[in-house]
Amino acid sequence: MRIICDLARLGVSLDSVVTIGAFDGVHLGHQALIRQLVARAQSHHWQAVVITFHPHPSEVLAPTSSVEQTGRMVSLYLTTPAEKAAILERLGIDLLVVLAFTRQTANTQARDFLAQVCSSLRMRELWVGPHFALGRDRQGDIPTLRALGCVLGFELRVMEPLLSEGELVTSSRIRELVQAGRMREAARLLGRSYSIVGKVVQGDHRGQLLGFPTANLEVRAERIMPPQGVYAGYACVGQQRYGAVMNIGVRPTFGNQECLLEVHLLDFAGDLYSTDLTVEFVDRLRPEMKFDSVQALIAQMCKDRDQARDILAAEGGAH
Repeated sequence: MRIICDLARLGVSLDSVVTIGAFDGVHLGHQALIRQLVARAQSHHWQAVVITFHPHPSEVLAPTSSVEQTGRMVSLYLTTPAEKAAILERLGIDLLVVLAFTRQTANTQARDFLAQVCSSLRMRELWVGPHFALGRDRQGDIPTLRALGCVLGFELRVMEPLLSEGELVTSSRIRELVQAGRMREAARLLGRSYSIVGKVVQGDHRGQLLGFPTANLEVRAERIMPPQGVYAGYACVGQQRYGAVMNIGVRPTFGNQECLLEVHLLDFAGDLYSTDLTVEFVDRLRPEMKFDSVQALIAQMCKDRDQARDILAAEGGAH
């Protein structure tokens, strides 16, 4: 899969079938659309193209819906641009166009933007959802896009949204579930466990002293985090996948204030510092708690570990 950031400098030799959107999370609904788009492209010897944006348009158009972190307003994402690209590549996309979304982008007329897409990508078909719109003031709605297709020479295909157990699959809904700690429900709509990639950094080594060595993850500020508490899941080190117990919180038993993501890998021994760790959240075990003694904390951590093993073993995963 090729990745480019500027339509104006692109030259292609094949016609294209294109979809446009934020695709945050690349959830089951996105996957269904993209698989059909890829199949369509392959059947006609076209290239399958995704046009996406970063930052998320809401970060530019509705900054009040963002969250202030590290002194600036940022949107909260289910996937980083790199994670999104990796998923799209596995789905068979030939070309990923990642465009910077700015005020100038938001003010671009729908016709002008699509004319450039048609010229740069030789677009034969545009695939979108029923509520899709683009361009200044969202003027490029479905009827407008159909009319533009007749003028610019592309066919519009409108795909129905996906339902899962009667629920509409959307990125917004998944964000709500993750932030509520409802990890199994989020996974059902994502088509996989919610995961976070972070670099392992130095901690205070307190977990090792307690008999539960942990990897402290440095996570990008704009990533959506589950609520504070203890979770069962997996940690991926290179190609190896280990069962894990994760804690998100401030460790109130020791009077800490900084919120950390700490990961205890089951049946692992080794040095993880400065490596990138992928953490998959399967289920929330309990909220964060303050204990009267270190001994009480250790006893609960043993229970958490055993419960995590049972949950992961029931799923047939690492234990």
